[in-house]
Amino acid sequence: MLTVVENIPEGFLDVDPQRLDEVLRGPTLIHLPGKKARPLFVSVLLHGNEPTGLMAIQALLRHYLERPLPRALSIFVGNVAAASLKQRRLEGQCDYNRIWQQGDTEAHLMAARVVQEMSERAPFASIDIHNNTGLNPHYACINKLDNRFLRLARLFSRTIVYFTRPEGVQSMAFSALCPAVTLECGQPGQAYGAEHAMHFVQAVLNLEEIDSSALAADEYDLFHTVAVVKVPEALSFGFGVDEVDIEFLREIDHYNFRELAPGTCFGRIHNPAARLVCQGECGEDLGAKYFSYQGGRIELATAAMPAMLTLNERVIRQDCFGYLMERLAAPVP
Repeated sequence: MLTVVENIPEGFLDVDPQRLDEVLRGPTLIHLPGKKARPLFVSVLLHGNEPTGLMAIQALLRHYLERPLPRALSIFVGNVAAASLKQRRLEGQCDYNRIWQQGDTEAHLMAARVVQEMSERAPFASIDIHNNTGLNPHYACINKLDNRFLRLARLFSRTIVYFTRPEGVQSMAFSALCPAVTLECGQPGQAYGAEHAMHFVQAVLNLEEIDSSALAADEYDLFHTVAVVKVPEALSFGFGVDEVDIEFLREIDHYNFRELAPGTCFGRIHNPAARLVCQGECGEDLGAKYFSYQGGRIELATAAMPAMLTLNERVIRQDCFGYLMERLAAPVP
């Protein structure tokens, strides 16, 4: 499944994500030389409906077309087939951001090959670039509470999210090799998202090293993902409509990155047995801790901050409805 090249493929710099399959045969790892030998690794299009990473890399490479890169750069272009249809993944495909742990599918073996090849090159840092479907600020995610990871994330945004689930994500695999971050760059199609990501990648390419000293506590806001919220497959749902089992508020994605008090309403249940699935970091059931269903209303049972709540029904079915977070005090000495 994987093509490895050591140059910029012809037509790559200007191709639209939906026509990328005319330039690349599928998932492709591109190695490019630079003034500093240790490469920066960047992954884009792990989800085919999230084009900002590709647009950022195209802009970056056009900028350096007539001059050497400050540092070697390795680019993994992921789900080319799904990008052609503007879908997160195709039916029957693995999620390309859940394959970076041990598994025996072709996609898992491909990801393992990428990790092995990059481990031999001793990467300087790793950046995985994403969009999301709800209303969210730009923020960076890390999987280790390590000062180098925090400093790398802070270079992108003051808002930093620490998570250890879901497993199998790209940043988790690369965190064993180097400082690694996931960038969440807002919704697709927003020019600022690609511009912000491009300038961040350029800044990291120019770093001599990643500082390991602690950030001051007032320099960043750190949140910990404590639960993932899903809709059971057997239940119907909608937004602002009542002919369903679960009715969410019409603009519930406006709750993202707001610290909400207990009693905050998420919607209503029209099936008395309907309940959201709410799982903690180890898969434990946290439904009763975070949600109550008094009088048919879906309410927060304890204070929490949602992230990535989405109105996209396909994404909800393929992945999740969103996450719940809690604020962390600066934990790293």
